Amino acid sequence: MGAPSSWSRNKVAQRILAGDSLVIYGNLLLRIPQTWLDQHPGGSLAILHFVGRDASDEIHAYHCDQSINLIKKYVVGTVETAEHGWEPLVPPVMTGWVRKLGKGGLLEWYNEAAAVHSPEDTELSPSSQILLVQKDDDVLSAPSAPTLSSLIPPPTSLSLKVQADHSAAYKALHKRILDAGFYHTPYLTGYGPEVARYLLLATISAVAYSHNWLVTSAVFLGLVWHQLVFTAHDLGHMGVTHNWVWDRLLAIFITDLIGGLSISWWVDNHNVHHLVTNHPSHDPDIEHIPFLAISPVFFKTLWSSYYKRPLIFDRFATLFISIQHKLFYIIMAFGRFNLYVNSYGFLMRKAFDTRRARGGRWAWGLEVLAVLGFWCWFGSVLVGCGSWKMALVYLVVSHTVTSPLHVQIVLSHFSMSTADLGPTESFPHRQLRTTTDVICPPSLSFLHGGLHLQVTHHLFPRLPRHNLRAASVLVKEFARERGLVYAEFGFREGNGAVVGVLRGVAEQVAIVGRVADAEVKEKLTKAI
Repeated sequence: MGAPSSWSRNKVAQRILAGDSLVIYGNLLLRIPQTWLDQHPGGSLAILHFVGRDASDEIHAYHCDQSINLIKKYVVGTVETAEHGWEPLVPPVMTGWVRKLGKGGLLEWYNEAAAVHSPEDTELSPSSQILLVQKDDDVLSAPSAPTLSSLIPPPTSLSLKVQADHSAAYKALHKRILDAGFYHTPYLTGYGPEVARYLLLATISAVAYSHNWLVTSAVFLGLVWHQLVFTAHDLGHMGVTHNWVWDRLLAIFITDLIGGLSISWWVDNHNVHHLVTNHPSHDPDIEHIPFLAISPVFFKTLWSSYYKRPLIFDRFATLFISIQHKLFYIIMAFGRFNLYVNSYGFLMRKAFDTRRARGGRWAWGLEVLAVLGFWCWFGSVLVGCGSWKMALVYLVVSHTVTSPLHVQIVLSHFSMSTADLGPTESFPHRQLRTTTDVICPPSLSFLHGGLHLQVTHHLFPRLPRHNLRAASVLVKEFARERGLVYAEFGFREGNGAVVGVLRGVAEQVAIVGRVADAEVKEKLTKAI
C-alpha cells in the first residue's frame, strides 16, 4: 500500500464543492461516504457541520476508542497545514447548502436557505457571524451550487494560534480525564441510589393511586419522570454501559416505554445542540420561536438547518416575545408536551426514511411499540381516574411537576453568548463561552441529576455524570491556565439572569414595534 496522498487546502475545497464530505482529523483527511452520513448514529448534521474543519476534539469527545478505529477506514490522505494547524473552511450546511437527490436519482446541491453576513462587528453580531434566512423565490438569479468564496470564513477576531493552543491543552486535559478513570461508570455507588429512588417514587405513586389520592399520585409520577430523564440522558450519550446496543435498549425502556418520549429524536437533536451550541440558525435547543427568543437576531426570521423551516417572526411571535419574561415559567410548565410533539414527529418522518441510522430499523420499530405501550399503561391510569375532569387534573399535574427540569436545561445556555465566532473557534473555547454551571451542594445534586455541571459535561459528553464533579476540578484548572472563563452561578441567580435576558429581548421587540408604528404614521401623513 502506497503512502497516503497529501491534500492542499485548495484541493480539499474543490472536492467539497464537487460534493465530497471531507473532515480533517489531526493531519488526516476523512472522506465520509453518503451511506455513513445516512447511517451515522449521531445524525448526519453532526458530521456536516464539520465538513472542511478539523473535528479532532469533537471526534474524541463523542467516540470511544473502538469507534475511532472504525473512523480511520475513511482516511484518504493527509492535509497540508499552516504554521498553527489546519485553516478551517466554512461547512456548506452553514451557508444553506445541502445535498439532495435530483431528478436523475443522483445527489445534487440544493440551496435551502440564504446566508447573511454581519454588516458590523459587535459582541452580539461579530464580523465572523453567518446566519441563515429564508431564501428568495428568484430561482433564475440563484446560484446552482456553493462557490469557493462561500467556503472562505469571514474575518474573525480569533487567533488561529491561540485556538490551536486551546485545542492542544484540551487534548492534554482529556488524557488526564482518561488516566483518572473518570470514564468508568460507578454502577453501585452512582446508579444504586438512583434506582432505589426511582422505585421509591414509583411505589408511592402507585400506592397513592390505589387509595384514590390522585393528585398525590400524579405528583410522584411526575417526579419519577423528572428523575428518569437523567439516566435516559446518560444512555443517549452512551455513558452507562458504553455499548450502543445495550445503552439504546435501556434507553428505549426508560424513555419510550416509561416516559412516552423518543430516545432517537433526543439523540439526533441533542448531538447537534452539543456541537453548535447556542448558534441561532443551527442549535435546535434555542430555536423556540414564536414563544421564546434569547437574542434580537431572531427578529430576522431565521432559517433552522435542523428543523428545515423558517423561524417565522410575525405578529403572533411579536406578541408572545414582548411578554416572554412573564410567560417563561408557564411555558416551561408545559414543556413536556412539546417533547411529545417533537418525538412523534421525528418517529413519523423516520417511518418513511429508508436510510435509517445504524440499528435504526429494529430500534425504530421497538420505539414505536414502546411508545404505544406507554399510552396503553398511562391511558389506563387516566381512565381509572373516574372522570374526564380528574383525568385532566392528573395529566396536567404529572406533566407540570417535571417543569423544573426544563428550567434547569435552559439555565445552562439561555444567558450565555449566541454569537457565531466562525469555524476558527476551538471546541473548548466554544463550549466554555456558551455554557454555564448551576452551583449546587453535593447533597442536593440529585435534584439536578448531576447535570448542573454542564460545562464539564459539554466538554466531555460521554463522561458518566456521577464523575462530573471530580472532573470539573480539572476543567476549572484548565480554564484558569488558558485564561478562559468557567461560568457558574446559583440556581436563583441563574433564573434571574435568564429572565433578564428574556426581558431585554422583549424590550427590544417593543422598541422595534414603536419604530415600525412611527414609520407607518409618517408615510400616512405624507400620503395625506
